[in-house]
Amino acid sequence: MTLILTNDDGIDAPGIRALLQAVNGEGVVVAPRDHQSGCGHQVTTTQPIAVHQRAERAFAIAGTPADCVRIALNHLSPEASFVLSGINAGGNMGADVYISGTVAAVREAAFHRIPGAAISQYKKGKVPIDWELSAFWTAKVLRTLRDRPYEPGTFWNVNLPYLEAGKDVAIVFCKPCTQPLPVDFRIEGHEFYYCGEYAKRKRDQGSDVDVCLSGNIAVTQLNL
Repeated sequence: MTLILTNDDGIDAPGIRALLQAVNGEGVVVAPRDHQSGCGHQVTTTQPIAVHQRAERAFAIAGTPADCVRIALNHLSPEASFVLSGINAGGNMGADVYISGTVAAVREAAFHRIPGAAISQYKKGKVPIDWELSAFWTAKVLRTLRDRPYEPGTFWNVNLPYLEAGKDVAIVFCKPCTQPLPVDFRIEGHEFYYCGEYAKRKRDQGSDVDVCLSGNIAVTQLNL
């Protein structure tokens, strides 16, 4: 299996290093040169996209995650058979998948009939992420997904909960939440400042938001 690794936090983010660790250093890294979080499925079509080779199997792309996958599948690694995106610093559950560049990368792969999985690590306030633990649990999830047959037009979205050393968690296959994100704003004059609290978002019982915020790994199969 030839892997493409990408993300939306940028090629220098610790999450993509953790993802590379989870797959034992295998795969071709084709990731945005700059931070692209929240860009959704944006693509670049009206200006050139600079590609800089960082190492034998690592490329920094001056574009979005979807751009990265397009270029990887068509030029840099056309033999690729699986796309991994992440590990994102922050959750991508429920409504987040429409905003997330992390998820857009594997959605783009699905359009090309290439299987993929987006991996995101929920952040608990200002507590630093233990990327070693994230890599460990990501590897476990990927071993589980590897044994499942690919269904064209689908892709996986994985959300790791807040992780603690020595604490076991379950891998739960579930549905995506259909509740809205928090829409709280602080108003000062004519300016609105978003102040929604992610951890207090509404959740459908048994959905990815419910599973992840309850301390387990949420795995959803999404459709184009």
